[in-house]
Amino acid sequence: MLMQIFWRPDVVLLIEPTFFCSPQTLCVARLSGAVAWLHVQDFEVDVAFELQDLSSRKLHQAVRMLEHFLLGRFNRASAISGRMVERLSSKGVDTLKTFLFPNWVDTSEIYPLITPSPMRRELGISEEAIVALYSGNMGLKQGLHLLIEASRRLVHRSDITFVLCGEGPHRNALVEMAAKARNISFLPLQPTGRLNELLNMADIHLIPQVAGAADLVMPSKLTGIMASGKAVLATAHEGTQLAKVLAGRGVCTRPGDVTAFTAAVARLADDRELRLQLGREARKYALTHLNRDDILTRFELSLMEACGRSVTGAQIKITASENTKLPVA
Repeated sequence: MLMQIFWRPDVVLLIEPTFFCSPQTLCVARLSGAVAWLHVQDFEVDVAFELQDLSSRKLHQAVRMLEHFLLGRFNRASAISGRMVERLSSKGVDTLKTFLFPNWVDTSEIYPLITPSPMRRELGISEEAIVALYSGNMGLKQGLHLLIEASRRLVHRSDITFVLCGEGPHRNALVEMAAKARNISFLPLQPTGRLNELLNMADIHLIPQVAGAADLVMPSKLTGIMASGKAVLATAHEGTQLAKVLAGRGVCTRPGDVTAFTAAVARLADDRELRLQLGREARKYALTHLNRDDILTRFELSLMEACGRSVTGAQIKITASENTKLPVA
């Protein structure tokens, strides 16, 4: 990171996680005269304590103090949801320095298929079957044990198939839990070129989360799911950012409530018109609120303003302290 000083970037951008790359980010920004920008994908410190990965009170206080100290030294801070931006302010970041920069999706790459996804045929799933799909990281905050229990309770429904796709630290444990299940299967992480086929394989997309993660994270997978035009079933408390986004575009049940979640899967499986309606509304939302070009144009304007440049000014040079998928002008 220190080598980046010599080409004098205009912006040093840190993606959280990992927040503890902040010291080198701030150091390089100060030494090169650049703007230090923090972009929060999830509040890893809060998640760690909420999920009790870190339980020491003294450690908690020390980490909070360090977080507050470092946050106050960034010139700009952005997050992917309105609630997360509010949390930045509650952590002491000046509201004039905060921005909403949501995750985006290329709606020309992810879109509803007219015909059934070829992945159904490859997996031996009939066109008549209802596929309930989870695709993403298999970690603690996802609460994926809920899906295993729901599949057990719906094992008598031969028309419903659960598919879990992805990798993560809890994948092996989930595979063991589902070892005897007849209605659930696992797929490895799929190549980007097959993402649209994967998302279109589903009739119902599943987004479980543990209760403690509410408003600390916003599932990045949601953008692609909504762009695919399929029904969404998530776990989120009323009033959270996820619940608000899915209002009229999906179904939410309380985190950890296996009975309600299972009933919602069955309801969506039985009601084709409801699934289609929710999928249409989700696609509309993706087109109007999650469109790649619109979001990145706003981000570019924010970069220009942060650097004191006009919209037609010189090209901005950016260095990132973490690898990121954020393409910028």
